[in-house]
Amino acid sequence: MVTLQLRQIRVSPGQSVDLEDVDWHEFEMILAELGDRRNTRIAYTNRVLTIVAPLYEHESSKVTLGDLVKVLLEELDVNYAAAGSTTLKRQDLGKGAEPDDSFYIESCEQVLGKKKIDLNIDPPPDLAIEIDLTSKTQIGIYEALGVPELWRFDSGQLRIDVLRDGKYVQVKKSRIFPDWPVAELARTYIDKAIAAGQGVATKELRKWVRNRLKAL
Repeated sequence: MVTLQLRQIRVSPGQSVDLEDVDWHEFEMILAELGDRRNTRIAYTNRVLTIVAPLYEHESSKVTLGDLVKVLLEELDVNYAAAGSTTLKRQDLGKGAEPDDSFYIESCEQVLGKKKIDLNIDPPPDLAIEIDLTSKTQIGIYEALGVPELWRFDSGQLRIDVLRDGKYVQVKKSRIFPDWPVAELARTYIDKAIAAGQGVATKELRKWVRNRLKAL
């Protein structure tokens, strides 16, 4: 049998690789070897570890959607803890994932002051964001981990799913932002960021949100 080191495996941008029959101990060792300073994302379920290398478009959309969430929360004066691509995992479920972005909002107070998240004792993020350009989100992992709301952006469209009785249900309105047209905002804001730049797009978004709040 031929044994390869992780450093021998190169994942090109926009590509992914599956490692089969990976037990939990091996999964933890691989995470440690990969480290935190990397441009790849992982997903683990049914003893299969998927390593994905995102494209530039993927990363750009991720940042833009994350900024959209931050602008809305800040203008609504709602505190939050940004969890980014924190590795979410539970050994008892045999599942793990690294979202493109994630936020503690309703559960913010429960994780303040913590340097590490342990889903055996801590709640999962209230919102996880995935950009389905490089690979498709394995939603079963997020269902099992109990993430209340999942956003998936693909082909210019934002899909919103909320957890109900352990399964995701697609909805038109975000549970976190029920009074805001999040899907439309995401499409408009990402297009603007691509055409005019992140700074210009964010300023216009914040101005629009403030004007809407004044009109309410």
